[in-house]
Amino acid sequence: MEAESMKLLAAAIAMGVGALGPGLGIGMLGKGAMEALGRNPESKSAIMTNMILAIAFCEAIAIYALIVAIMILFLF
Repeated sequence: MEAESMKLLAAAIAMGVGALGPGLGIGMLGKGAMEALGRNPESKSAIMTNMILAIAFCEAIAIYALIVAIMILFLF
């Protein structure tokens, strides 16, 4: 394989694997929040605040993977 195609493949794998964990984490987080809201609807504001904060932390990991993929494409 050529070096350019290897760079593209490496960036795609980095982004794909790097987005897999946060995607699963956000899905599980949403499931848990919906179950909690179903059990205790009065605590909606506390559950939603904590859920949004946890989603932001999960998305930070995906953004790190995006940065690594961009670095692979443009710096190496």
